[in-house]
Amino acid sequence: MSLAPATAAKFHSNPAEFVEQEIKDFVGASPDNRLSFLDDYVMWNEPLVKYAAGDNPLFDQYKSIIAPTHLTPREALAKAYDKEPEDLQSRLSVISWILPAAEATRDSNSAETEVPGRLWSHTRWHGEVFNGILRNHVVDFLTEMGYMAVAPFLQPYFRTFANEKGPYSNWSERHAAYAAGHGTFSLSDGFITEAGIAHRCGSVVTDLELPASPMTATGPYANCLFDVGVNCRACMIRCPADAITENGHDKIKCQEYLVSIGYSSAALKDGYNNETSVAGCGLCQTKVPCEFVNPMHKLKRIERWGGVQVIPHKG
Repeated sequence: MSLAPATAAKFHSNPAEFVEQEIKDFVGASPDNRLSFLDDYVMWNEPLVKYAAGDNPLFDQYKSIIAPTHLTPREALAKAYDKEPEDLQSRLSVISWILPAAEATRDSNSAETEVPGRLWSHTRWHGEVFNGILRNHVVDFLTEMGYMAVAPFLQPYFRTFANEKGPYSNWSERHAAYAAGHGTFSLSDGFITEAGIAHRCGSVVTDLELPASPMTATGPYANCLFDVGVNCRACMIRCPADAITENGHDKIKCQEYLVSIGYSSAALKDGYNNETSVAGCGLCQTKVPCEFVNPMHKLKRIERWGGVQVIPHKG
């Protein structure tokens, strides 16, 4: 891609604003964000875009929270360019975005109790393909402007592993989103943003200096109603695998259920397009208070009138 002089000038006048708008414009206009076999149905609503500082201490903490193999932004960028981490400039940035699922997609899943709705599964499959295209687009226009950029999720070095707690990877899009101030985690292990929990995340690491977005959450689970003491068990009730309890999300149990519905039900797969298996489940992300909003905003309004029920499940 080649940027026109006027576009380049606009980029340099306010890089943060330009990057955000570029991502929004691409999502809004790209034919890859549409299901051609369903009347060009648009999968993702307008994205949320935020930035994390590459040296945010959280990225070092993830080596303890997730695994020692989890990459810092510096390590991720250096590996892509075959450099040593210390050879990169001191200030790096992580561009993080949220792709909120469209209402009809969410509705298709809300109506289900055991398997994902077909529109949800189509979006999970084809929508993640688009997410990869978006990652490449962001990398391309940054490198065109002379900056280093990488989408760790698409790199040959990206790996998934498993331990006694279940699957994990060496780059977590949700944890990058948390460092960028998009929101917090939930009891179900999902990520609750201002656009709710029904979404996909993406990120790119770059040496373009961008202002870090503020982190306003008071803790890693601050947007989860259950975690703050509200009598909400919606995601537990919605989970057909019983993989969500008051103790959190059982990744292994969840994965086993996904495999069972993805590879064992020929009837369920009938009518899917190109999916080699039923993509995702996501029942815990729909028909719940955090589906498409940050429920804490409503909670604060209710608290003013003394109408919230709090349970002592936390010590």
